[in-house]
Amino acid sequence: MFRTVAAAAALLVAATSPALAADKTAAAPAAAPNFPGQAEFRDLYKELIEIDTTAEHGSCTRAAEAMAARLKAAGYPAADVQVLAPADRPKDGNLIAVLHGSDAKLKPVMLLAHIDVVEAKRADWTRDPFKLVEENGYFYARGASDDKAMASSFTDAMIRFRKEGFKPRRSIKLALTCGEETPDTFNGVSWLLSTHRELMDAAFALNEGAGGRLQGDQRVFLGIQAGEKVYQDFTLSVTNPGGHSSRPVKDNAIYHLANALARLGAYDFPVHINQATRLHFTKMSAIMGGEMGAAMKLAASDAPTPEAIAAIAKDPGYNSMMRTTCVATMIDGGHALNALPQKASANVNCRILPDESVEATEATLAKVMAEPAVKLEPAGAKSPVSPPPPLTPQILGPAEKVAGELWPGVPLVPAMSTGATDGRFMLAAGVPTYGLSGMFGEPDGGGVHGLNERIRVRSLYEGREFLYRVVKLYAAQR
Repeated sequence: MFRTVAAAAALLVAATSPALAADKTAAAPAAAPNFPGQAEFRDLYKELIEIDTTAEHGSCTRAAEAMAARLKAAGYPAADVQVLAPADRPKDGNLIAVLHGSDAKLKPVMLLAHIDVVEAKRADWTRDPFKLVEENGYFYARGASDDKAMASSFTDAMIRFRKEGFKPRRSIKLALTCGEETPDTFNGVSWLLSTHRELMDAAFALNEGAGGRLQGDQRVFLGIQAGEKVYQDFTLSVTNPGGHSSRPVKDNAIYHLANALARLGAYDFPVHINQATRLHFTKMSAIMGGEMGAAMKLAASDAPTPEAIAAIAKDPGYNSMMRTTCVATMIDGGHALNALPQKASANVNCRILPDESVEATEATLAKVMAEPAVKLEPAGAKSPVSPPPPLTPQILGPAEKVAGELWPGVPLVPAMSTGATDGRFMLAAGVPTYGLSGMFGEPDGGGVHGLNERIRVRSLYEGREFLYRVVKLYAAQR
């Protein structure tokens, strides 16, 4: 949905490498590798891409059934491959499949990817968004990256495991879900957790939310995401009797709202650097060097200085990794040009650190704004809150090993996402969830959620091989 594991680090790359325009052709990137079964994988990827899974016009169920058919053709018993959809939403199907391990006492590894995609209008795109186009070293299509790249890679890995007779120690579960892009309408992970909890049980899950960063053709670092900030909107509202504008009074709805927002704009939430952010700063300090690198090294230490925090906070992405943020995003007020306002309101969007509560953030907002006339209340359903999962040697080790095999010298950089994925629902349910894809991209984001979404052919094929190898290692762990 929103990949921001190292958004600020992308600015480093952007400063030294011009981003590709979403609609322009640049010099062809480095040639793609040729791993075993690559042609078959491309065919699977193409099939998944070309099934429309938008909320308005598409069907996740069609995509889930197509992937289920491929798993069964590879030898999976029908009992181990299920397509599940709510009775009242038959197009929002989810696929759950399992490769059974040899030790039933060990919880499975889950491979989690969403198969729904953001809407895309053909008239706006240079190419048909629902046809896979390979051009000049890139794949173009809606979902080329988000998130059918991982969904197809995970499905392909399950097929490879079955065909080669791989016997994992722990079971491997595949969960291809619907509704990640439209969670307020329907979310497949939430639905599965509430209706088929046993199917979603796992020791940990691998999910979207992290990738690698490129500088031209050079790989700068590979990301691994641990934890996500919590999304929460708040509504600020003021009501007033109003009156004629020729007789103004100090008790003005717009002034009350403006005063509250001005105080909020001047406020910074306290810095709280968790494990993932500390490891990120430690790794990135060596990569970036200079004043920012030195500030990151201090911030990651046991005694960060105010000067180091202030230097890092100049970058909006890194500032958001260090603290909860709340910002005004919409305002509305008044009813006539010649009348005192009877109503004024604003939306404040908060991204809350994963080990802080929505309630505590609301209390801080009320204290900071200190405006009794302003009514403050959460908007929409409260997002689930959970602490970030630990980055243990059991998690980092396999990822570092395979990354070293494929890309010697490229560091693995942990981080916390300031965006949101389905990982927030899994984490709240007690399943540690990590973003790990092995897919490298440019700092402009590759058109995800926008026009002419793309992924490098090389990056997709390398990510597919990375995930295949790393899942094998995870599944072999005790």
